[in-house]
Amino acid sequence: MKKLNYMKRIVITLILAVLVVFHSGLAQTKPDNSKIDILLIRGDYKKVIDTCQLILAKDTLDSEIYYKMGLAYQNLISDDKALECFQKAATISPDNNSYKFMVAKSLYNKGKTNLAKPILLNLCAIDSINWAYSYYLTSIYIQEAKYDESINIYNRFYKQDSLNYSIIDKLGFATLKTGDLFGAIDLFNKSIILNNKNINAIKNVAYCYTLTYRADTAIQLLTRGIEIDPTDIDLYVRRAALNYSLNRNKRALNDYLKILSSGDSAFLYLKRAGIGYTNNLQPKESIPYLLKAYEKDSTDLEVSSFLGRNYSKINDFKKSAYYYKHLIKILNPFVQQTYFNYYMLAEVLKSDGLYEEAITNYLLGQKLTSDINTTMIVANIYDEKLKNIPKAIYYYELYLNSMKSVKSNMGSEYIEKVKKRLEFLKTPIPAKKQP
Repeated sequence: MKKLNYMKRIVITLILAVLVVFHSGLAQTKPDNSKIDILLIRGDYKKVIDTCQLILAKDTLDSEIYYKMGLAYQNLISDDKALECFQKAATISPDNNSYKFMVAKSLYNKGKTNLAKPILLNLCAIDSINWAYSYYLTSIYIQEAKYDESINIYNRFYKQDSLNYSIIDKLGFATLKTGDLFGAIDLFNKSIILNNKNINAIKNVAYCYTLTYRADTAIQLLTRGIEIDPTDIDLYVRRAALNYSLNRNKRALNDYLKILSSGDSAFLYLKRAGIGYTNNLQPKESIPYLLKAYEKDSTDLEVSSFLGRNYSKINDFKKSAYYYKHLIKILNPFVQQTYFNYYMLAEVLKSDGLYEEAITNYLLGQKLTSDINTTMIVANIYDEKLKNIPKAIYYYELYLNSMKSVKSNMGSEYIEKVKKRLEFLKTPIPAKKQP
């Protein structure tokens, strides 16, 4: 019995010795991956990639190495290679959520949301309280206009942390997108109470107030935002647009000048600054801004019109005339096209037997052109279709009088026929004799 126990102890000892030797051998051959982490921290990404490639040359199934190499490529903005590495890591270790998330995140950043979405749905099903997973999933829902799905997720996190203004902002934005403006206003105001310097919430709630016809409240909020961050030009843009829409020319002008001084010389801001000076009775100051706007878009009707007006105000009539002529040149094709459409509409109405409506459109079109043939068409309709003799006479006479002052390709024979018809209509009808 003692001999048997002794033999068992020898066997166990031999097994342990083999295991120790085996593990020590692994320790000697397995690379120290902590060195790669140090390189990542130092930002030596090229060396990380070189090191990872050396390891993968011997072991192509090391998911951790693929993952770390993906991080290095990501920092070098080699997105395609980073995604490839993350996908290999996730394929080798399909149960590793970190690897799967990096795949989904990379796909999302590349705009391939249709591929990222199934992965994110799977991750959220595994861990519904992971904000990183939910953040990207809800972003996809917002892009797909699935606002209710986003709201359901945001509400889950809001219940867990009702003092997190970032989550409230996202919940408010999704609520705004559903059209519930008042619900969104309540949420954004809660966010501002929690963080009174929350510029994002201030902008959003000001937008909601604008849509609910409370422009003054919106302006007050934007002014408050400017006091918090006077470098945020977007706040000036929003406030300027509101004041401009309310015809508060001086206030809008001050904001547009601030925007322009920041280096943003967009056409709209130049144009509105010029209009602001014009409406503030400062034509001389207005002209430089309108000229810059004209350089950017010489087809804008308002710019040419205001330039013509302002040059006239400072008695520079030649330049004023130039811009008015330019304006007429721009408008002329539109006038001709409008006339043509009136004429064609009138022709259709006449063919459909709607003679009164046809006449209305013939005359509207005639106001835009000197074509007197329209007068004859109207006279014929009153004469032949509506049997309205007084109006037929009026338009026949108008036609004949107009012919005296314009050149026409109508021959004298045609004119004589019109005169004879007019005389016939003017001739009194004899009264019938009593039997």
